[in-house]
Amino acid sequence: MKNYLDCIPCFMSQALRAGKTAGLEDKQIKKLLDEVGMMISDIPMESSPPETGAVIYQKIREITGIDDPFLSIKQKNTREALDMYPELRQLVRRSDDPLLMAIRLAIAGNVIDFGVNKAFNLQKDIEQILSQDFAIFDYDSFRESLRKTEKVYYLGDNAGESVFDRILIEELHKPVVFVVREIPVINDVTRADAIMAGLDKVAEIVSSGSTAPGNVPALCDPSFMETLYQADMIISKGQGNYEGLSDEPIPVFFLLKVKCHVIARDLGVTENSIVLKKSDFKHL
Repeated sequence: MKNYLDCIPCFMSQALRAGKTAGLEDKQIKKLLDEVGMMISDIPMESSPPETGAVIYQKIREITGIDDPFLSIKQKNTREALDMYPELRQLVRRSDDPLLMAIRLAIAGNVIDFGVNKAFNLQKDIEQILSQDFAIFDYDSFRESLRKTEKVYYLGDNAGESVFDRILIEELHKPVVFVVREIPVINDVTRADAIMAGLDKVAEIVSSGSTAPGNVPALCDPSFMETLYQADMIISKGQGNYEGLSDEPIPVFFLLKVKCHVIARDLGVTENSIVLKKSDFKHL
């Protein structure tokens, strides 16, 4: 998925939010916004939003001198999600369709996103998503693919959200490789974040090598992408991974809450929709 003009103010908003989170003074934030603005003018519209994000967050790290400005927020979100974990597991166990309930909870966790300018109320969002209709619902294909596959590659999105991913992974009943970012970017999940969420107990954790807020083939480790291209089933969480992989010839199921009107338009749904969408790759 390429950049759109509507993405530009979002990039600036992300830079402002990161500067404030890092505790910069107003003059430093102004410098950050000036430099990001100049960088955006040179970024081709044909590149994807995560590719642009990688460049912007590298600049944020340079100016702030902080590798992970969202670290304390990520840890807080993860602790809060872990506190909810026992109750959420009970929801799954009591459900008539545990796999579908786990999918809904994984999508509910997708609201923990600091890459978009939206406030969230986790408890309220969970309640809404548990009863919300899917705008795209390729569940039968998902179950059939899961039945046939020997291993699932699960592309993580945000820290905190990964606790909800753990619940879904536990319901897949297949070996899972959980894929994280190589370095901190926004509140995206890294290896350390995934371990804090307990993913090491239910999956093999690997890095894609991506330094972007999403898995973009050009920014991932080539050996990882070679493995991914050979996978039988991939679960892709969140908007950043959708932006980076929606045009790739790989067997992906995109699982997300749509928090951006640009992505809503690309998917052909309304904003705030929930989506379980299979790619058009022939192996599905």
